[in-house]
Amino acid sequence: MASKSSKLLNQYGYDLILWSVAAFYVFATPYTKVEESFNMQAMHDILYHRHHFDKYDHLEFPGVVPRTFIGAWIVSILASPAVFVINFLHLPKIYSLFIVRLVLGSIILSTLRFFRLEIRRKFGHQVEAFFVIVTVSQFHLLFYITRPLPNILALGLVNMAYAYWLRGSCYAAIRCLAVATLIFRCDVLLLACPIGLQLLLTRSVAFWKAIKCCIATALLSIGVTVIIDSVMWRRMLWPEFEVFWFNSVLNRSSEWGVSPFHWYFTSALPRSLLAAYPLFMLGLMLDRRVSIYLLPVLSFVVLYSKLAHKELRFIIYSLPIFNMAAAISASRIYNNRKKSFWRLLSIGMLGLFLISIGCTIMFFMASYNNYPSGYALKELHLMGHLNNTGGVWVHIDTYSAMNGVSRFCESSLPWRYSKEEGLALHEYSHKNFTYLLNEHASIDGYQCLFAVDAFSRARLRKGIPPVVLVKEPKMYVHGSVTKKDIFDRSWPGC
Repeated sequence: MASKSSKLLNQYGYDLILWSVAAFYVFATPYTKVEESFNMQAMHDILYHRHHFDKYDHLEFPGVVPRTFIGAWIVSILASPAVFVINFLHLPKIYSLFIVRLVLGSIILSTLRFFRLEIRRKFGHQVEAFFVIVTVSQFHLLFYITRPLPNILALGLVNMAYAYWLRGSCYAAIRCLAVATLIFRCDVLLLACPIGLQLLLTRSVAFWKAIKCCIATALLSIGVTVIIDSVMWRRMLWPEFEVFWFNSVLNRSSEWGVSPFHWYFTSALPRSLLAAYPLFMLGLMLDRRVSIYLLPVLSFVVLYSKLAHKELRFIIYSLPIFNMAAAISASRIYNNRKKSFWRLLSIGMLGLFLISIGCTIMFFMASYNNYPSGYALKELHLMGHLNNTGGVWVHIDTYSAMNGVSRFCESSLPWRYSKEEGLALHEYSHKNFTYLLNEHASIDGYQCLFAVDAFSRARLRKGIPPVVLVKEPKMYVHGSVTKKDIFDRSWPGC
């Protein structure tokens, strides 16, 4: 029995470590932001409204561009048995939020396992171990893999493409990249092109066979997404083509902010890779095999840098390859640590990992305090008094919907919710709302019941810790002054 347990631990120990860290992030920060809202609301509607498509959230709040339902359907189908048990036991819907995020994280981690096993086969057990150490000591990758962003759904296929690439199954890698591009994120094309060019230049694939492979995969992928998403959106639709047209042709993404060309290399990658950032660059010099995989991915980041609007999630597909290169460097330094020069490098590497852990803790604390409306709605449910003569009607403003509230956060009757947009502050008193979740501290006809602080900025100081997080009130919960029973209980106030 002990040997069987030891065998299972040897086989799945690394997966348990990675999954445990990702699960911790789920339970510590369950709420989601606006970038995740489409897939989050879609999973809620699939699980709770099923075939009643007229009740789906996206028909009332379609967002700027349409997204595919395929990822939401896959996660929802896998999560449905657990959600059925939750509903049978009449547990709050927030438990279903934990389930869908854990299911999504398990899917992405299974593809990361596939990639990790290929790293072990090609570079050895020690590089695999350092790959896990590097990944765990970072914050962003394991934090994001449970969040239903289109980029994360595409990341699963990109991880598989990397694994096939290492294995030498290059046509399978091309297929994975093509599906990710055409269904989930059109910007994966910027990664697929450098990888495809590298495969052609090294004669790993034949040109015409690769073209046939791409065409066949494209026809199948487009056919599937057009059929499913046209039904869900009630019009003929290829979602990722509309995203491509909006972001690349019309260049409308810049309306959400502009960053300089170097931002990914001077901000996003240093924050997300931490110790792996200098280590992956060292890998180019220590192992010539690294350049084969690293240069196409670096080219992808350079190409993406030309787009004015930049976010870390846009280049998150690059992190696994950078971590692999960093793990190769770490393994080489560790094996040569008895030599004087390498001993200094090993001490420096240890210092880098300690700094990474410190930064990861800081990033986690900032993220923990970055979903004020989710915490506000939870507190309102706990403290709110129910009216004996009628229901409770809560209005959720745009800021609240973008910073923590989703359909999974809602409670059952007599609670009702409105996300009506475009209301001026003086109009709320005419709508008969019982409570308001709002970014404004004062609203006519309502009394502020309590405020929720959220992360504002980091501040340097003398002492330990050298960095402190500054929080400010970001979310306010108001109660109608016409409903006197609301104030039967002593609220914290603002």
